[in-house]
Formats: sequence, C-alpha cells, structure tokens
Amino acid sequence: MSQALPRISRRRALQGSAAAFVVLGLLLWWLLPLGETSPSGRVVFSTGVESGVYQRYGQLLQRAAAKDLPDLDIELKQSEGSQTNVARVATGRADYTIAAADAVEKYRLESGPGWERLRGCARLYDDYVQLVVRHDSTVQRAADLRGKRIAVGQEGSGVRLIAERVLRAAGLDPEKDIEAEPSGINKAPQQLEKGEIEAFFWSGGLPTSSVRELSERADIRLVRLDDLVEELHRQGGASRYYRAAVMPADAYPGTQENAAVPTIAVANLLVTTDRADEALTERLTRTVIDSRDHIGSKVHAAQLVDLRTAIYTDPLFLHDGARRYYRSVKP
Repeated sequence: MSQALPRISRRRALQGSAAAFVVLGLLLWWLLPLGETSPSGRVVFSTGVESGVYQRYGQLLQRAAAKDLPDLDIELKQSEGSQTNVARVATGRADYTIAAADAVEKYRLESGPGWERLRGCARLYDDYVQLVVRHDSTVQRAADLRGKRIAVGQEGSGVRLIAERVLRAAGLDPEKDIEAEPSGINKAPQQLEKGEIEAFFWSGGLPTSSVRELSERADIRLVRLDDLVEELHRQGGASRYYRAAVMPADAYPGTQENAAVPTIAVANLLVTTDRADEALTERLTRTVIDSRDHIGSKVHAAQLVDLRTAIYTDPLFLHDGARRYYRSVKP
C-alpha cells in the first residue's frame, strides 16, 4: 500500500501538468494573433503644405505606424490640401489621406474620377476657419474684405474651397470683389506681417503653429465668422458640413484681448478607397486611435479624436477594415 501512493501522485501530477499546458496553450491562442502577420509593403499618404497641420499629423502618424506596423513603409506626399488629397486617393495616386468633409462631398457631388470607391476610416478632428488680420485693420467681418488683397489658399486646397464659400456668403464675388492671392499657410503669415496682404484665410486644427508663431511676433486679430453659417447652409451641397464653433481664448494667447472667437468648423476624415487592404486598414485605424495622445502632444487637435464619434465618416461609407476595428473595441 505504501508503494502505490507515490505512483498515484505522480500520475495525477502528470495529468495536472498536461491540463495546465492545455490551458496555457488556449490562453496564448486567444491572446496572441499567432496566425496573423503584420501588414507589409508600401503605401502613399497624401498630407498637405509644409507647415500645415496635415503635414505634421502625417509625420507623427508615420512614426507611430513604424512601431505598430514595422513591415509597412509609409511614404508621405505633400499636397495643396483637401481637394488635391481627395483626388489623389480616388484616382489611385495615394492610398490614404486626411481631407475635410466639405472637400470630400464636393468631389462626390461633381462625380470626380473614382468617387464611388472612396471610403472613410475615421472622423478625426475639426478644422476651424481662421480669418487673420492685423490688429489695426478696419476689417471687422468678412464683408469688409471688399477691395482688399486677401490670401485665399492655393488652388486645390481646402482653404480655397472654404474661403470662396465664406466670401460668397458675405455677399462678395471672390473673382471680382477682392484681390485674391493664392498663398497658403506656408507664405501668408509672412505676407501679412510685411503688409503685402491685408488678411488671409486658413482652415486647420487648433492651434496652427504658423498662426501661433505670427501672433507671438506681430499684433493680429481673428475675425468672427459665425454669422455666416445660415447663409452657408443656404448654398447647399458641401456647405452643409459647416457648423458654428468657437475658437477658445487660449488657442492663440495674446490675440483678441484673450477672448474666444466665434467662427466656422468642418470635420476632417481619414480617407482611403475600397481598394485598400482590409487587414492593413484595420491596423492603421487602430494606430490612429491608439496614438491620439502621443500625436496630440505635438498636434493639439489630434487629442480630440474620439472613439465614440470616429465611426461617423459622412459623406463616406466606412471601410470594411475600419469597421472590423471598431467592432473589436466595442464595449
């Protein structure tokens, strides 16, 4: 009897060890995507002008993706802005981009080449329309721009699209009633400082570094634009994506006597097409959401990327890969 007990104990010990290995194996199978390989290859991400928010966001997303997707090579390609970005992705000249919802809708309504293939991955942050003048300017509202030399953004930019719509809402003809200067955020602040223009339009996340730097070396104001929202909506089409918003006083400290500025905002979208790989799009969408705090420490607007609202990519259908990601994190 005394010799049988150790044999039973060893048998039970072996059975217990085997069961433990089975449980451990199941846990590893559940927790680790052993059959899933990291997406690889090369994709083109269309950004924006050199000193704009799109370009900076693209650079930081590229760095975040290098950690999450080490086998993927993301090439950043500068552009004039939203309108160019949408066209590039729709026609296969870029794989992913950021674009404002109004530019996406304009391309769709005009049935641009490949528009039906466009898909959304995430609603990102809002762009705020910023009409910047010198502090001593006589311009108090958009209608006061009549007869003045104004930077309205480059051809193909989202700024140009918004500026022209805002001017029309204010009762001005962009081609006749102002002297339009095709400068973007990379040139307009310096031109205003030198007196070469009397105002410039910009549409971007808050704060935009070029506007902030200008406010630190020159006495400027931002003109309120919220009174034009109803008229913009009456224009129909892509203008329905504009909404009233307020630039907080701390966006550009020292301007406006530190007061908030009522203006217009429009949502930005992460855009791709139905050609984009489903697994890659799922992983890239995950990186966008997971890196919002890190990117937001450099591009403040990125902090506003919200998982609860990211799925609302109107006017675009959600990409299947992005949908798969949101379902995986749904509480």
